[in-house]
Amino acid sequence: MDFLAQYGLFFLKAFTLVIALLLLFAGIAALSRKSTQTLDIRPLNDSFDALRKRLYKTVHGKKLRIKRDKSETRPAVFVIDFKGDIKASQVEALREEISAVLAVAGPKDEVMVRLESPGGMVSGYGLAASQLARLRERNIPLTVCIDRVAASGGYLMAAVANKVIAAPFAIVGSIGVVAQLPNFHRWLKERNIDVELITAGEYKRTLTVFGENTEKGRKKFQDDLEKIHHAFRDYVLSMRGSVNIKEVATGEHWLASDAMALGLVDALQTSDDWLLEKLKTANGFSICREIRQPLLTRLLRPAMQVLHFPGNF
Repeated sequence: MDFLAQYGLFFLKAFTLVIALLLLFAGIAALSRKSTQTLDIRPLNDSFDALRKRLYKTVHGKKLRIKRDKSETRPAVFVIDFKGDIKASQVEALREEISAVLAVAGPKDEVMVRLESPGGMVSGYGLAASQLARLRERNIPLTVCIDRVAASGGYLMAAVANKVIAAPFAIVGSIGVVAQLPNFHRWLKERNIDVELITAGEYKRTLTVFGENTEKGRKKFQDDLEKIHHAFRDYVLSMRGSVNIKEVATGEHWLASDAMALGLVDALQTSDDWLLEKLKTANGFSICREIRQPLLTRLLRPAMQVLHFPGNF
C-alpha cells in the first residue's frame, strides 16, 4: 500500500509538471501569435430605438411603437471617433475607416468625426488631416464634432470639415507651433565631459541636447518653426476662407462659444444632439477598427509578463 501511495504521489507530481510545461509553451506561442485587425460596423438606429422604447415603457407603462417605411431610402451617416495622442497614432485606424467609407458612401451620405485631441507631432496630424481631406475631395459632406478639445494639430484636422460643431466649453484653436528641449552643455563642461557631434550638412543639427548651441543654429530652428506655422496657417485658410487668419493664428486657444465669432466654429452643439437629429432622417453607422488578440493571449499575458520580468520575485 505504501508503494502504491508513493507511486500515485509521484505520478501526480509528474502529471502536474507536464501540464505546467504545456501551459507555459502554449502561453509563449499565444503571446507570439499576431493579433487580428477587424473593422467593426455597428448600426446606431437600433440601439437608440431600443433605448427610447425602454425609457418610454418605464415612464408610461406601455410600449412605444416606432413606424418606419421599409421602402424609404434613407441616407447614411458614418460616425468615426478619433481620440488623438501626441503622435496621432490613431491615424492608422483612421486611414482604414476612411477607405471603408469611401468604398460605399453615396452622394447623399455624410461622415461625422467625433474629434478629441490637444495636438502633437506635425507629421502625424498632417497625415490625419490629409485622410479627412479625402472625403472632401470626393464631395462627401464631413462634419467634425468637438465635445472637449481640438487644438493645434487637432484643429488642423477639424478645419478640413465642411462644418465644425463644438460644445460651448470645448477648447479650440491654438494655431501655432512649439518646440522645446533642454541643454546640458554647461553642466557637462563643468564636469569636464565633452560631447562630440559630427555632422555632414550645414544644418543637419541646429539645436542639440548635449552640444553647444549657437545663435546661428537657434535662428535656423526658429526659421523652420515659422515655415511650419505658415504652412499651418495657409492650410486652415484654404479650408476656412472666411477666417481672419492673422487674428486666429497667434497660438491662442478659445472656448468654442468665443471661437464661433472668430469663424473657427460653425455651431454650438454636442455631438450627441447632432447625431440624434440626424438619426431621425438617416441611418447611422459607427465605423471602428478593432485590434483583437487571441483569447489565450489575453488570459495569459499578465502571468507571462511576471515570468519574463527579471526584477520580480
